[in-house]
Amino acid sequence: MKILLTEEQIAEKVRSLGAQLSGDYRGKNPVLIGCLKGCVVFLADLMRQITIPHSIDFVRTSSYGKGRVSTGTVRSEMFDLNVRGRHAVIVEDIVDTGLTLGYLTDALTRQEPLSLKVCALLVKPEAYLAPVTIDYKGFDIPGDFVVGYGLDWGERYRDLPHVAVVDEQDA
Repeated sequence: MKILLTEEQIAEKVRSLGAQLSGDYRGKNPVLIGCLKGCVVFLADLMRQITIPHSIDFVRTSSYGKGRVSTGTVRSEMFDLNVRGRHAVIVEDIVDTGLTLGYLTDALTRQEPLSLKVCALLVKPEAYLAPVTIDYKGFDIPGDFVVGYGLDWGERYRDLPHVAVVDEQDA
């Protein structure tokens, strides 16, 4: 396993994103919508860096099965999420193909929020299969499969404090 982003690099980027969101949403009380399960570490750190009132909620979306490649089909649970009349920010750990984010953005837009933006820690622009807009971006990364800082491979490696490229020998 090769470390792609260190714990320190991630912490600095999360501080920066928190400051941006705090400035942009001052007086707006946004709802941060975490995409489970991978966002949990990022969202927890990010919300502690946001200095304005905000709330959180969650959705569960995925286009991955048990492997390292997207199935191309998005599965989603919106729970009782309602963003009508709210400023909403989707918080993603990683945007890979864009299929999941596109699906979620469409679903939430139909609820008529006051605004809807996307904050993603990791973005793989070369892997996009759907057009997506990332309003608050942490890092562009290559197309390698990565783990750590909430991202997993078969529910393993979420607890790593850094982001690492995984290879077959790590299975």
